[in-house]
Amino acid sequence: MVPDTDVTAAMAERVRAAAAAGTPLRIRGGGSKDFYGQALRGEVLDMTAFAGVTSYEPSELVVTVRAGTPLAELEALLAAQGQCLPFEPPHFGDSGARATVGGMVASGLNGPARSSAGAVRDYMLGVVLLNGKGEQLTFGGQVMKNVAGYDVSRLMAGSLGTLGVLLEVSLKVLPVAPLEATLAFDMDEATALRQLNRWGGLPLSLNASCWQAGRLWVRLRGAKAAVAAAQKTLGGEAVGEGEARALWVALREQALPFFRLQGDESLWRVSLPDTAAVLDFGATLVEWGGAQRWLKRPAGDAPAIRRAAAEAHGHATLFRSADKTVPVFSPLKTPLDRIHRELKKQFDPAGIFNRGRMYPDW
Repeated sequence: MVPDTDVTAAMAERVRAAAAAGTPLRIRGGGSKDFYGQALRGEVLDMTAFAGVTSYEPSELVVTVRAGTPLAELEALLAAQGQCLPFEPPHFGDSGARATVGGMVASGLNGPARSSAGAVRDYMLGVVLLNGKGEQLTFGGQVMKNVAGYDVSRLMAGSLGTLGVLLEVSLKVLPVAPLEATLAFDMDEATALRQLNRWGGLPLSLNASCWQAGRLWVRLRGAKAAVAAAQKTLGGEAVGEGEARALWVALREQALPFFRLQGDESLWRVSLPDTAAVLDFGATLVEWGGAQRWLKRPAGDAPAIRRAAAEAHGHATLFRSADKTVPVFSPLKTPLDRIHRELKKQFDPAGIFNRGRMYPDW
């Protein structure tokens, strides 16, 4: 992975100058995830010009790409070779914003297949980044291997740009599944959760699920024989190919009617064990076999929502909200908080990167 020397040199100089002056920098790609996180502060460090695929080996299932590359361009390149990013990263291209590969990694967000295919961090092989001293650092590579200590490449996923400026990433990709099918069932939330857990213990090609307002959809993906066998086992109502594709894309992009917020509503993402019972907070959308629950409640309901999530051994994130007076992310327990702060200090000693994006005080 060899980034453009002139561009990276200019970025490194800007980082050093910002660190010396204590000036916060806001690392930004296409801006499609600007809504996510606590606050947007600092001078914009625009990454969109730093784009392009630098290496792609379809036979090796590895691609290396610059952080400013539009996500849609990468996905089109992979699709032409019958390959994909299995974790189905959302674009969230609201108001013309374009998702970038750097934003995909920094946000660490995943689509409907996350519970079966894994998360973006699971496909990270290597990164090149600038730290808070303007030093260019390389971690990992282009092959899967064991890592002693922190796997820094994976550490970047979900860090919201607070640890460094991503320049390039190497990702593992996979072939597109030979066949997929979507089935629908009418059942209440409690029944859907029980069924999903029961099906999860069976050798089925279950790839994604979504429950909302008395309707459960499940997507099967895999070899033709495996999908056919699963269809026979599960039953249900077969959903047409076009309708199914539209459903899963709309779920990934939060374009379903459920995600339309009204009045003082905020969108909460509650991460729980998939065996957790129904949460009693009104309208709910359930994904990932029960492990991800979306709620529409005011930001002021944070204490009750976070208490219920903690009692179920999970946590809650204020995902979309006009009201950021409450913490977006659940406060960390003391040992984890200490580790996070020490990592931040090592990568960004002057605290200039995306200040306040993850937590108000750093």
